[in-house]
Amino acid sequence: MDRNLKIATGLISFGLFATLIYKLTDVPGGMFLSGLFLGGTGVGLILVCGLVLTWLIKLFSKRLPFWTVYFTITAIAFAGFHYQLYSPTLKIVVPENYTGQISLVKSNVTENILTIDSNGIGYLNEWTFNKLYSKPIVVDEKGKDLTEQCVGFNPSTFFGLRTSAKIENNKEIKSLSFEIVPKDKMGEKQYYNTNLSTLVDEEKIE
Repeated sequence: MDRNLKIATGLISFGLFATLIYKLTDVPGGMFLSGLFLGGTGVGLILVCGLVLTWLIKLFSKRLPFWTVYFTITAIAFAGFHYQLYSPTLKIVVPENYTGQISLVKSNVTENILTIDSNGIGYLNEWTFNKLYSKPIVVDEKGKDLTEQCVGFNPSTFFGLRTSAKIENNKEIKSLSFEIVPKDKMGEKQYYNTNLSTLVDEEKIE
């Protein structure tokens, strides 16, 4: 029984570890460090802290199998890390023949507004805004896939985080942005700029 439990917890822990490493290849980095490096540091801490915590537990309950306890602790920690790294993949609908900046504004809406207006503006609820980093699927109103024409902020981070000037009532505009470029400019950032302070729906800004 103990052996089967050890094998089961070990497989679960290893599976979560492997999928976590794979997920980290898509996570944005910071400064000059990749998401894989930064996340790998966190994984390393989980492995080391798991050993320490298992040793402490064994001091109080020597009958518990060491590796079963360790695999259980690391599996729980890896699952929590997975949740922290979760990012939804949004489907964004833009006007036909649209090129320019797409701005997803942090707002007070309950449901994300992903049908973009003629100014390239959509609205995200707070949870989505804080979690989002995955490249979205982008189509126009007729269903044409424009994802290949989307250009991100830089090679390691798709969305650019922007804080615009305050509007009335001291409300600050925060947005995640990327570009949709013409077919002959695919992969080339065009540095479009949208003045959000005059275009956003102020009632949706927190």
